[in-house]
Amino acid sequence: MTRDISLRAARAADYDGIIAAVDDWWGRPVHAALPRLFLDHFHNTSFIAELPGGELAGFLVGFCSPAQRDCAYIQFAGVAPEERRTGLARLLYQAFFDLAAKDGRHVVRAVTAPVNSASIAFHAAMGFAVTGPVDDYDGLSSAKVLFERRLGWHRETALSHQGCSTPS
Repeated sequence: MTRDISLRAARAADYDGIIAAVDDWWGRPVHAALPRLFLDHFHNTSFIAELPGGELAGFLVGFCSPAQRDCAYIQFAGVAPEERRTGLARLLYQAFFDLAAKDGRHVVRAVTAPVNSASIAFHAAMGFAVTGPVDDYDGLSSAKVLFERRLGWHRETALSHQGCSTPS
């Protein structure tokens, strides 16, 4: 990574900082995809990446499914535009993979809109199987691309596919 960024467990209070940033980071309104309830209830399975002064550099909101004991799910992840292509997103995902594996999970899933080609490419590079788009996944006229990654696939393998070195 290009800067000294620290990774920590999220807190429910991190919600306001995340929501204040996401629409600017995406360049369009995306905040509705991350209701407060995710940080209220799943902050202990989510991560915050911070710059030395405490400024938000990235985040990942995920949870271990209470209904599917083998599965963990990534609801939303984001990296500040100036921190993209530094390995930070991979670091956030690896932290979540490690957490999920320690909880006995064997698969991580996520979804995105079919127009989000950067997300689709990132997940494929991280070793996720990509399915879709699946029509009406979230209701009528709401197609989604589905991602699934079996845990046990090593981070070094994903990084070597990207031509990157392991982030420090």
